[in-house]
Amino acid sequence: MADSMISAFESSLDKTNLILKDIENAYGWPKERRNQSYAALRTVLHLLRDRLPVDESVEFAQQLPVLVRGIYFDGWVPSDVPIKLNRDDFLYEVRQGFPYDAEGGPERVTQVVLDTLRRHVTQGEWQDVKDTMPKDLAKMMP
Repeated sequence: MADSMISAFESSLDKTNLILKDIENAYGWPKERRNQSYAALRTVLHLLRDRLPVDESVEFAQQLPVLVRGIYFDGWVPSDVPIKLNRDDFLYEVRQGFPYDAEGGPERVTQVVLDTLRRHVTQGEWQDVKDTMPKDLAKMMP
């Protein structure tokens, strides 16, 4: 049993690193900028989580690697969601939560993370998430 737990942890770590690497590749960042890719992922994940209704948020999270799921739920207060954010509000909050300068600003950071997340969940689940967003924010989602 211990071997299977280690294997599951290693698998989750590998999948998490793949997500972070996808973000880095989109920007052309070297691995040494992992803190930036992590900050981008965390910021957008938290805003997405807080914008979703509780049930949809949980369904979405089930498709994330365990380690990313932990990042996603860190600090979550289900009784405080969903928070109404339109596209401009969402981008403003990305800028507040992502303390780095990145090409394309918060819109590009958001787009890169959303594109990356889309590749790591099923089409059906992604469509469910997209369907809960206001139209102006849903337009940003692949």
